[in-house]
Amino acid sequence: MAVSTSMASLGQTQKSSPITYPKTAKGETVDVYFDTKVSDPYRWLEDDRSAETAAWVKEQNKVTYDYLSKIPFREALKSRLEKLWNYEKISAPFKEGDFIYYYKNNGLQNQSVLYRKDSKGKEEIFLDPNTFSKLGTTSLGGVNFSEDGSKAAYSISEGGSDWRKVILIDVFSFKKLEDTLVDIKFSGVSWKGNEGFYYSSYDKPKGSELSAKTDQHKLYYHKLGTSQKDDQVIFGADQKRRYVGGYVTEDGHYLVITASNATYGNELYIQDLTKPNSPIVTVVDNFNSDSSIIETEGSKLFIETDWNAPNKRIVSVDFSSPKPENWKDVIPETENVLTPTTGAGYIFANYMKDAVSIVRQYDYSGRLVREIQLPGLGTASGFGSKKEEKTLYYSFTNYVTAGTIYSFEPKSGKSAVYEKPKVDFKSENYVSSQVFYTSKDGTKIPMIITHKKGIKLDGKNPTILYGYGGFNISLTPAFSVSNAVWMENGGIYAVANLRGGGEYGKKWHDAGTKMHKQNVFDDFIAAAEFLIAKKYTSSSFLAIRGGSNGGLLVGATMTQRPDLMKVALPAVGVMDMLRYHTFTSGAGWAFDYGTSADSKEMFEYIKNYSPVANVKSGVQYPATMVTTGDHDDRVVPAHSFKFAAELQEKQSGINPVLIRIDINAGHGAGKSLAATIQESCDIQAFTLYNMGFTALPK
Repeated sequence: MAVSTSMASLGQTQKSSPITYPKTAKGETVDVYFDTKVSDPYRWLEDDRSAETAAWVKEQNKVTYDYLSKIPFREALKSRLEKLWNYEKISAPFKEGDFIYYYKNNGLQNQSVLYRKDSKGKEEIFLDPNTFSKLGTTSLGGVNFSEDGSKAAYSISEGGSDWRKVILIDVFSFKKLEDTLVDIKFSGVSWKGNEGFYYSSYDKPKGSELSAKTDQHKLYYHKLGTSQKDDQVIFGADQKRRYVGGYVTEDGHYLVITASNATYGNELYIQDLTKPNSPIVTVVDNFNSDSSIIETEGSKLFIETDWNAPNKRIVSVDFSSPKPENWKDVIPETENVLTPTTGAGYIFANYMKDAVSIVRQYDYSGRLVREIQLPGLGTASGFGSKKEEKTLYYSFTNYVTAGTIYSFEPKSGKSAVYEKPKVDFKSENYVSSQVFYTSKDGTKIPMIITHKKGIKLDGKNPTILYGYGGFNISLTPAFSVSNAVWMENGGIYAVANLRGGGEYGKKWHDAGTKMHKQNVFDDFIAAAEFLIAKKYTSSSFLAIRGGSNGGLLVGATMTQRPDLMKVALPAVGVMDMLRYHTFTSGAGWAFDYGTSADSKEMFEYIKNYSPVANVKSGVQYPATMVTTGDHDDRVVPAHSFKFAAELQEKQSGINPVLIRIDINAGHGAGKSLAATIQESCDIQAFTLYNMGFTALPK
């Protein structure tokens, strides 16, 4: 074991004075759901802009940081994280107009810088988001170039918000072309030639509340040189949809529109841009599948879809009659889940087999060209480019291998290392192994367990079990500096591929939604029980961690089985399941969750696992550190505030319940590297300290 301790018995909570938590006022709010009364005493914390809530946040952070400051190895841990993170990181290059662009971080820069080189190889900075604000709370979102590469539109987020601003510049002079566009949300930017672009947004509400405005996403067209207030609504004015997106095909021929009311299932439309005032044509007219147009060849459309194919397939159809009854398979469905990209005139089919990548190259007729020989078992991504490119790039990573970029020649199939990071981590000393364990109902669940070679299976290894289990999102192997430091200090890092995710396609996703959501928690509980039974760890050395929907996972698991783990680490979690759909974009998550308003049966099912509703007095919950951002406008911080208040009021025993609230921060995207390092440090320090450790190796 790499972590040393001076205590006689590991796994015992540090003996210290009981924590005096800030007093959280209780109100008398009671809601009635289908004749059932539900008390909501901390409703006032939902107003995350009030002076009272701000004072509560300040008091909670004082208690939390006072506690963390007393952990003896906290600074040593932070120092190691900073040292390991301090290596140069470079992205794959991409060509736009006269320049080759790429992102680079010299090591500890808070945000990566966008560089470019001209035809003579001269390098210069194009955009440096580290200069966007004095406090470093403004981050760079996407950057999109006009067809000829002469103009760029880049988005920024302030304070971690999902609301974006879009700034337009001339790429040669760097001069701003016009007024900044504001209040853009859940949107990309897609240029129509060089004269304008499409984007999506809502009418902006005043606070965190849900309103009719946040239910209606609209696609706009902005013509350069005109005011944003005059932007044309292309789609969504009359057809109310929660999520609308639009993008122009590479050949500039078509506008593709996707529209949905939930996080799964979309309508699909297309418009011929070569003919003025051409109609918007329906391709898919219901929400029963996920479908998107990934490529065009003349009037032929190539569509990625799970229509009659839960693991997805690629079909083709002519623009003249694009509905599903005319689709023809190009790459049929297989037993593995497909995620395709296109580049250099080929289709690259990236398959997941038990959460690990297999990549095959096809031509547009569906003929297999080759299977790409990857460097090992892990996650490959990339291969996308414009049709005329001769060299493509892809990245490869796993839990012990930092992301390495490879160049790929699609004609010959030759791969070569393009950029290998020089990270101070000896990956050869670590091992990742995949196991399959049995959940409560007999379902086999995969889990990847990573740790130092040669560890003893004696039940005393500090272990973080991570999960997500929702929204068709797949957890695939990827390197993390934070996890690397955890493993350097003798820790085990385990990732369970729970139902609700996308690892095995639509059926796997559906098995963790609505009235099947308990499957996800059962899968996570079974993962913990497996790790304990096989003596990787024990309840005294186990921490569970997850963020967003994964925060819900942690909250539900710790309230159902508080005996199972020593530490719980829920991040930006959806904790009040009875009211989640009343905040910001929450109503769009109903495909996965259902809502408390749907039916009495659905209400009762949700209430039985909602973390806020299931904290009970007199129960000893694990040592808990809730993390959130005070300006999170996706999963509003009220979820975490109310959960922490319930735990602090009802906790039995001496296990601490803390909430760590980042100020001027959102859901996580765009967080500065310094803030990320400090958060990682605090989470690991809190975890090890509450497992009984008093020092890190010298």
